[in-house]
Amino acid sequence: MITTRLFLTANKFLFFGLMALMVIGCKQQSNSDTQEQTVAEQPVVASEEDVEEVVSGPFDFFPTSTTGAIVTRDSYAFSYSEEHEQSEWVAYELDADDFSNRNFDRPFFIEDPKVKTHSADWRNYKNSGYDKGHLCPAGDRKASYDSYKETFYTSNISPQRHDFNEGVWNRLEQKTRYWARKYDGLYVVTGGVLSDNLKTIGKEDVSVPNYFYKVLMTKDKSKIIGFLVPHKDSDAPLYDFVVDVDTIEKMTGIDFYTKLSDGIETKMERSNDYKSWSF
Repeated sequence: MITTRLFLTANKFLFFGLMALMVIGCKQQSNSDTQEQTVAEQPVVASEEDVEEVVSGPFDFFPTSTTGAIVTRDSYAFSYSEEHEQSEWVAYELDADDFSNRNFDRPFFIEDPKVKTHSADWRNYKNSGYDKGHLCPAGDRKASYDSYKETFYTSNISPQRHDFNEGVWNRLEQKTRYWARKYDGLYVVTGGVLSDNLKTIGKEDVSVPNYFYKVLMTKDKSKIIGFLVPHKDSDAPLYDFVVDVDTIEKMTGIDFYTKLSDGIETKMERSNDYKSWSF
């Protein structure tokens, strides 16, 4: 009798044990299915490794070059276009220490000895009706006189209307310095949009761009903003000229901030939302 009871009890425990294992297995399978479904529905985002890679250590912020003629100076780098006798882009880092109230003696513009094909002579601008418009502004390089002086190579200038140079473009340069201080540094890429059939000046046919652009990224890589400014006088607010970086890339053939991970680059460069920037 006792043996029979023990046998029935053992069978009962075995039965309930098997049932419990089946329930647990079903729950685990259900959780696994749910997790797989959730993962499939999530958007593609950069991994923590990608974020760490672009945030830590030196960052190569140079864009691509359509000419292959990249020159690096102490204060900035540029890609020179012999066809248009000016740089298609100038790139540099901008921090609060780079600009100051120092009054340096203004040097003369001279040809750039680092340009193998020779940069345009400043005389092309004489009596042309256009300013020798800085791409990397002299005001962005006042940490030292040597840095300031480097901005007066003719590889760093482009023909600009005076009302544009002293007006809307100057306002954008000043706002860029404000952001460099506010956001603890920027990566800056700027230039004229060089295309076919542009007006030219001087004996060397220096092209006159119809548009100028700036692409800015905070040094913590958290945000990018692009500006495309028509080459004319304007009192419009600066945010009217904000465009997504993809638009500038299509117009110039230049790819910006290529060292960002693909997910971050695509997301940031397709946005023209300027609300996170303090205007």
